[in-house]
Amino acid sequence: MDKIKIKTPQGIRLIGPGESAFIIAEMSGNHNQSYQNCLKIIDAALSAGADAIKLQTYTADTLTINCVNRYFQITKQKNWSGQTLYDLYKKAYTPWDWQAKLKNYAEKKGLFFFSTPFDKTAVDFLEKMKVQIYKIASFEIGDFPLLKRVGQTKKPVIISRGMATAKEVDYALKTLKKYGCPQVAILHCVSAYPARSEEMNLLTIPDLTKKFKVITGLSDHSLGITAAITSIALGAKIIEKHLTLKHSDGGPDAAFSLEPQEFKDMVEGVRLAEKSLGQPFYNKTAGEKNSIIFKKSLFIVKDIKKGEKITEKNMRSIRPGYGLPPKNYELVLGKKIKNHYPAGTPLSWSKLNK
Repeated sequence: MDKIKIKTPQGIRLIGPGESAFIIAEMSGNHNQSYQNCLKIIDAALSAGADAIKLQTYTADTLTINCVNRYFQITKQKNWSGQTLYDLYKKAYTPWDWQAKLKNYAEKKGLFFFSTPFDKTAVDFLEKMKVQIYKIASFEIGDFPLLKRVGQTKKPVIISRGMATAKEVDYALKTLKKYGCPQVAILHCVSAYPARSEEMNLLTIPDLTKKFKVITGLSDHSLGITAAITSIALGAKIIEKHLTLKHSDGGPDAAFSLEPQEFKDMVEGVRLAEKSLGQPFYNKTAGEKNSIIFKKSLFIVKDIKKGEKITEKNMRSIRPGYGLPPKNYELVLGKKIKNHYPAGTPLSWSKLNK
């Protein structure tokens, strides 16, 4: 599969097989309508080791309508219940007149910047900002007008597949590619807030790779950092996690976001996991070379006189490893010794009669 190629403040960055995971800090609505909080979240993402900061580009009016009938009431999501969709999105959206300034700030700081558009007007807006890639949220994976417009930008796309069947994922992939999208990455996602560990089904990640032959990763709404780190062992090349300044600040996504130190711990865990995975290897590592001497070998364990035979009583397989390898145990039994040797002498072929 082709790698995704982007230009970051540090230079060209490749995303995909053989590369370190691309770690995205999702700001979402955690700024609580404060521009200064946006700047602080960007700074926190940088300090934590994230590769990118991501926003969401919508308004309450582009995402829904201001209607209070029962269809628009939130009742089943604990974090947001008791309000209408319109009210929620009005609180959570990031003002569009901030976004170009935030992009400029993030890039000057060294972070890659992009966003999730939720309708065609948002794509048009982000195109003027010259974003390099797009994200499609789980809830929009079947939104044909949005998929078509994003595909027409001819830029790489990252899709979250929360709630989507394999057939729905395939539809999104084919639609994007039909209209010009060159590369698509798919993030496994559980669209519950927070997502429970027993529902994460992280084994979906390698299955997505196998089914769709694409770069895969994880958009993680679970609590803590375990799922994100574990996903690395399953082939995830993109990790997306929400970042907040403090849980106590509240806000639409604070309950399932990470605070800056938690995000830093996640990044460090991901990088350690990547180092630990390495590659198939059956030789001795540099660290093991100093340990070889503690392997077992054949030693004389009782004083033995010249001409005596080696027996199970005067020879054993013990640590350390200065003697013959233990695989020679039965070959040595019954052989006569050339000279007198005290207990604790490593056995070698030169000490035995032919």
